Amino acid sequence: MIDLAKSRVLVTGGAGFIGSALIWALNRQNADDILVCDILGSDEKWRNLASLRFDDYLDAEELLQLLDSDSPVLNDIRVVFHLGACSTTTEPNLAYLLKNNYGYTKTIGDWAARHRVRFVYASSAATYGDGSAGMQDSEDNLDQLRPLNGYAFSKHRYDLYAWRHGLLDRFVGLKYFNVFGPNENHKNEMRSMVNKAYAQIKQTGRIELFKSYRPEFADGEQKRDFLYIKDAVEMTLHLAMQPSAHGLFNLGAGRARSWNELARAVFSALELKPEIMFVDMPEVLRGKYQYFTEANIQKLLATGYSGPRFTLEEAVLDYVRNYLAPGKLLGP
Repeated sequence: MIDLAKSRVLVTGGAGFIGSALIWALNRQNADDILVCDILGSDEKWRNLASLRFDDYLDAEELLQLLDSDSPVLNDIRVVFHLGACSTTTEPNLAYLLKNNYGYTKTIGDWAARHRVRFVYASSAATYGDGSAGMQDSEDNLDQLRPLNGYAFSKHRYDLYAWRHGLLDRFVGLKYFNVFGPNENHKNEMRSMVNKAYAQIKQTGRIELFKSYRPEFADGEQKRDFLYIKDAVEMTLHLAMQPSAHGLFNLGAGRARSWNELARAVFSALELKPEIMFVDMPEVLRGKYQYFTEANIQKLLATGYSGPRFTLEEAVLDYVRNYLAPGKLLGP
């Protein structure tokens, strides 16, 4: 087993939602020899790092230069968690998405392969598209998947590249499902429904959910596999530490739950009576909307992982009462 507390670790996207939560989880394992890479602009993302322990910070462009030159600065890195990406599912600039999500991942992954560094990278459940080709985390059907948006396409391209070049025999690709929890405030419209719902309730007393445009799904009965961030990073670290783990892995709760159930869990955490209003889905989303996602996590469980610690209701309660209500981030 890889001892992360004794390994120098690189985390890209380290100031982001999953990245900063991962550093928090590493710190809880007494790991702080961490090189953080991100792009810090004018938003408040930097606050996610304020209470975390790490050795140094690099801008994404600086890291690219070091990778391209095979700089000795990176010689001590033993594990790379590549979580940096543009995660905006409505981003229309495909050239940007391919450069940022596909090209950057190729560069750092190829470097890791040359230097025999453990490489764990973020893919996405969005790569499954409408689910008609299944949601099995196997390489056997990769070329049958049809993503529904540019973000998912850019992620899927790297999965295909890693598969075709034999890199999945060594790398770990993580297909995160609907992750939610503290440290996501900077994501604006890409925040989870729990985060948005809390704000809606505080402002209006109700939660707005999209109407369904498929007869087999009633309004609010569209379903997702919701995964709490604390479980997501625990799964991530578990796979990183298992030298025999390789390939693609679904990271989810393993159970689909409806938006109505999620909304009721938020009201319950606030001890309020549910008040749900159904609104029109924007035209731009209707042909790209996933009505059902559920992670088959048998491959993850086969590595010795015992399963998620939080139910949906427990996760929402922890998030609302311990982070959203007091305005806290993950920290010591």
